[in-house]
Amino acid sequence: MRLFGAHRFILTAMPEGPSIVILKEEAWKFTGKKILTVSGNSKIDQERLEGQKVIAIQSWGKHFLICFTGFTLRIHFLLFGSYRIDEEKPDANPRLAFTFENGELNFYSCSVKFLEGDLDAHYDWSVDVMNDAWNPGKAKAKLKEHPEMLVCDALLEQDIFAGVGNIIKNEVLYRIKVHPESRVGKLPAKKLDEMIKEARIYSFQFLEWKKQFELKKHWLAHTKTWCLRCNLPIEKKQHLGIKKRRSFFCTNCQVLYA
Repeated sequence: MRLFGAHRFILTAMPEGPSIVILKEEAWKFTGKKILTVSGNSKIDQERLEGQKVIAIQSWGKHFLICFTGFTLRIHFLLFGSYRIDEEKPDANPRLAFTFENGELNFYSCSVKFLEGDLDAHYDWSVDVMNDAWNPGKAKAKLKEHPEMLVCDALLEQDIFAGVGNIIKNEVLYRIKVHPESRVGKLPAKKLDEMIKEARIYSFQFLEWKKQFELKKHWLAHTKTWCLRCNLPIEKKQHLGIKKRRSFFCTNCQVLYA
């Protein structure tokens, strides 16, 4: 194993958009570099990647994107995916591993796929809450098309809030005092706007706290047992909504609009 400076890695359940942005920033050093070797247990055509020059590193929601001339490699970390830069993971076979003249990039337990042609044909950048092109008006219009949807499901819809995951969902709803089983169409206009706004605000705070290794310290509802506002127990539902994700909320201060 060759080492190139600091070792960096992510190992987390269902990484959310901000974590992928961190990976994008850490992997940026490979932009403009040629892939020297490719290995791993992925079933994709690995020979296609050998000798290719990385022209850009991007992200969309929970997708990590390595761009080449004419095509892009999409990495999705699914439930328990991880990556390591300049360090191999002990006792594990990578899904895909690259070596460059200036380092190594290894991916584990992830989905790997080629996207052909122009990347703009595959992604709507205006729905990515971490992207400069984020369009809250479009999010609001899409939400209004689904008035019966539970807000706990709505925040996890990647074609509306790309990058928002379960932690962000729980924290946003606690911040704006909305019960996760509220219906989108029943939210007052002010609350709907607040939910959209906070999804982006919290995502960028998540990013900064994650970089400082203090994300969990700032959680107000996610995995908590006691409401800091009401001094009452936080309720936990294991499989809430169509998405069947864990929800943590206070039945006293988070209003049920149903």
